[in-house]
Amino acid sequence: MSKTLSTIDFSKSADGLVPVVIQDSVSEKVLMLGYMNQEALEKTEKEGTVTFFSRSKQRLWTKGETSGNFLFVKEILVDCDGDTVLIKAVPAGPTCHTGDDTCFGEKIGQDDLRGQAAFLNYLQKDVIRNRKLNPSSESYTSSLFNKGINKIAQKVGEEAVEVVIEAKDDNDDLFKNEVSDLLFHLLVLLEQKNIDLDDVISVLRSRHS
Repeated sequence: MSKTLSTIDFSKSADGLVPVVIQDSVSEKVLMLGYMNQEALEKTEKEGTVTFFSRSKQRLWTKGETSGNFLFVKEILVDCDGDTVLIKAVPAGPTCHTGDDTCFGEKIGQDDLRGQAAFLNYLQKDVIRNRKLNPSSESYTSSLFNKGINKIAQKVGEEAVEVVIEAKDDNDDLFKNEVSDLLFHLLVLLEQKNIDLDDVISVLRSRHS
């Protein structure tokens, strides 16, 4: 059983730092290793984005403060000895400064996702969120975010109508394509509202518990 954050013993090391393992909350791959002092951990817990203590810069350093590739915290765990932290996070783009998905040279793709439903989490948290935080003039998704929530909500409505229309016909392929469009735009709307798909799933679970 993981200990609480208050049990972390920062005094075990002379510099008051503890190692922190960052794990992708969807693929479960290890993204990177960093170090935190108590101030960095408190900032991470309060703001929801991972902040380390940089040993080279000798200051607090929020991952993504220059690149925009933040690590959004989903869960913080402490090991049995109280001197190592595990943070499950959602990366907003590549974690490594080299452009790799992880600092260990691993790629995170669809094959790493646990089941088909997990792909929706990947689509929102890795693809759509990255288009929001790192907009591109060539990206359709970025253009939706630029137009604002009214336009995004309108697109969800339009796609819902298309689903209804295709549902009355016998072309299953067209129907599946329209449902896919609806799900995609709904994920964009959730991201614009800063709501994770996980939060919606939790509501559904509570209704069927």
